[in-house]
Amino acid sequence: MTTNIIQKLENQQRRIDHYYVKPGDKIEVHTRIIEGEKVRIQIFKGDVIAIKNGRDNNRTTITVRKFSGGYGVEKIFPLHSPMIEKIELVNRGLVRRSKLYYQRLRKGNAARIKPKNIW
Repeated sequence: MTTNIIQKLENQQRRIDHYYVKPGDKIEVHTRIIEGEKVRIQIFKGDVIAIKNGRDNNRTTITVRKFSGGYGVEKIFPLHSPMIEKIELVNRGLVRRSKLYYQRLRKGNAARIKPKNIW
């Protein structure tokens, strides 16, 4: 009984506009930040290194990695979160794997993902 109620709530919150994101893509995630009574949009731009929990699940998450001040920063975003305003695709990456955890060991130019010519 309770699982049916949870599934109904999850299906209401589902978003269908973020299904084009793949590992290796460079994306901009526009997140709504609430500070007291103010609401602002913060942009996190980086490479998608993992997608977890499948695409047909409401609990799908994407892991985005960027370099900030010489340090690697990763954030995990729930794909169907109401706090995500939008996700913009900057370019597609040329990768052969679904999980790019080897990127964590790389720095500088070695951490770049080659862009696809046609996307």
